[in-house]
Amino acid sequence: MTAFVVTGTDTGIGKTVFAAALTGALGAYYWKPVQAGLDDGADRDHVADLSGMPTDHILPEAYRLNTPCSPHRAAELDGVVIDLANLALPPQRPLVIEGAGGALVPVTRSTTYADVFAWWNLPVIVVARTALGTINHSLLTFEALQSRGVAIRGVAFVGDANEDSEATICAMGGVKRLGRLPMLQRLDQQSLAIAFARGFSAEDFKL
Repeated sequence: MTAFVVTGTDTGIGKTVFAAALTGALGAYYWKPVQAGLDDGADRDHVADLSGMPTDHILPEAYRLNTPCSPHRAAELDGVVIDLANLALPPQRPLVIEGAGGALVPVTRSTTYADVFAWWNLPVIVVARTALGTINHSLLTFEALQSRGVAIRGVAFVGDANEDSEATICAMGGVKRLGRLPMLQRLDQQSLAIAFARGFSAEDFKL
C-alpha cells in the first residue's frame, strides 16, 4: 500500500525528475493532480518518458490548466473552479503523487498544497536544491509541513554535492537525508535509473 507525496522547496528544482525516478524504482503509478502550464508538455508526459512505466501507470490529472503559474490563479484564468473533492486519492498502489511548486503554493484561494497533504495523510518527500539559498527554503518547507501534522519521510537533494548545506538542513530540520540526484549530462530513463540506484537506498521507501 505504498504511497508517497513529492513536494519541493521551490519550482524548477528537479521535483518531476525525482518523481519519475521514484516511480520507476517502485514500479509505481504516478499522479499529478493539478497541472498548471502546458507549453512544454505536461509533467506526466516527462514522467512517462523517464520512468519507463506503462502508460496505464501514468494517471490523468484532475485538472489540466494552461497558464504556468500557481494553480489557484491558473484555474481562474481558465474559468475553472478547483473542487477539492476531485483531489481525493486514487486507489492505485504503489503511488507517487507530485505537487506543484512548493508546499505553500495555493491550490485554491483558501487552500495550500500543504493543507491537501495533511488531508491525504501520506508521507511527504521534500525535494531540495543543493545551491545557494537551499537551507532557508528547506527549513521553511519543513516547518510549514510539520505545523500541519504532515509526516516528512525525508529530503532528496538535487544538484552538485554540498555536504555542509545538506548536513545542516537535515540536522536543523530533524529530517532524514534520503540521498542526492546529480545533474545529469544525458537525462533519459537509463541514466536516471542508474543515478537513483546509486544515490538512494530502496529501504528508505518501504512502509
